[in-house]
Amino acid sequence: MASTFPGVIAFSFMVSLILAGVGIRARIKWIQSALIPASLLAGIFGFVLINLDLSFGLVNTDFTAFAFHFFTLSFMSLVLTGKEHNTAEETSSLPAVTRGGTWLSIVWVMSLVLQALVGLVVITLYNQLSGNELSHFLGMIATHGFTQGPGQALALGSIWQGELGIKNAVDFGLIYASAGFVVAFVVGVPFARFAIRKGIHFNKTARIDDEFLEGILSPDSHVSAGRQITHPANVDSLTFHLAILGLAYMLTDQYLKFAQPLADGASLGGVNMGLIFSHNLFFFHGLIICVILRSVIDRFGLGHLIDNDSQKRITGASVDLMVVATIMSIQFSLLSEYLVPISLTCIVISLFTAALCFGFGRFLHSYRIERSLTVFGCCTGSTGSGLLLLRILDPDLSTPIAKELAFFNIAILFLGFHILMMMAPILPSYDLVTICAVYLGTFLVGAVVLTVISKKNIV
Repeated sequence: MASTFPGVIAFSFMVSLILAGVGIRARIKWIQSALIPASLLAGIFGFVLINLDLSFGLVNTDFTAFAFHFFTLSFMSLVLTGKEHNTAEETSSLPAVTRGGTWLSIVWVMSLVLQALVGLVVITLYNQLSGNELSHFLGMIATHGFTQGPGQALALGSIWQGELGIKNAVDFGLIYASAGFVVAFVVGVPFARFAIRKGIHFNKTARIDDEFLEGILSPDSHVSAGRQITHPANVDSLTFHLAILGLAYMLTDQYLKFAQPLADGASLGGVNMGLIFSHNLFFFHGLIICVILRSVIDRFGLGHLIDNDSQKRITGASVDLMVVATIMSIQFSLLSEYLVPISLTCIVISLFTAALCFGFGRFLHSYRIERSLTVFGCCTGSTGSGLLLLRILDPDLSTPIAKELAFFNIAILFLGFHILMMMAPILPSYDLVTICAVYLGTFLVGAVVLTVISKKNIV
């Protein structure tokens, strides 16, 4: 049985570090002021222990798979979560939520292509000044770390590196993803505090109390973790929800095993379509399976068997574990070797992303600060980091921004489809002129649309 332990021990080591993160957050004041989440602290702590060889023999690569799978699970779980029951007032505001969600989605897609172009320019200039010959795609993959997160950076990096010959694409992608989470909080938290201090946010009841700072609820707090769906004498309710997610994961796996051989050999523009149906893009296909599965469940009147709060707990836990695993997957030797180009790329991309999100946010008719900060978090970390930054300004979610994020998660798949599915997975297969033309064109179209929206005060 000893051979079965390595994976379990790696997982146990990873989750045990979250306890250290919680304890550090609860005790150290400056970490509380920075609102650094326990998962980020755990990841940093684990990264240090691994590189000091104090991790019980575990190495960076032991955690790469966890980063990939927990990212995928978090989004599949999010799709399985049903719609909240709307009051009459909420239903009447749905068009406004759609407009706000569309604005967030357009900015996100613009960030997706902007960060890729900026990364391309930075690495190209670095090569010219230093005499190095790094692939410019190692700059372009930054957008999938920043704007999409570690799962997509790892998935696309695996294709670029394994199938298309871009050396170190996986490691660069994971480093960018980790840097993105740091940027989201280093820039976002001070901005949120500034907005509260100046009173330029909408929810004037926003305050940062002891529970928020310490990250631990008081004994008198009674926050529900979800409604029980199954009788405990039959099966635990959490087990039941995990079983539904497990079913979706298994269906996705079998679907890809069936489709990949059929697509392999077929080409689109000279590109093997088998790459699109590989397990490296499990995330996208998993979302499709979950959409279908949730629709079937609702169609047969069984939607009540999925409790939204329980499903959100699964999503939240997956996001926490994804962050820890991502940071622990970084190889210090590679980071130190390429510290200059990586740092330059992260700094310049962060500046351009902030200019994009807060610049266009200035022209919004309502909720300028809330939307700008939220989309900045989404473009430098994930939807989860965007929501966390929003909660600083709007702790009880009295603004419609949280509902806009629900629409946003679906809209970006359609608005960015030509990038996310047609180009990004096989980007190194395209010539640079085509890439720049499509990416720059996408950015300019988005800028025109946002300008029209601003002038007409649509959002």
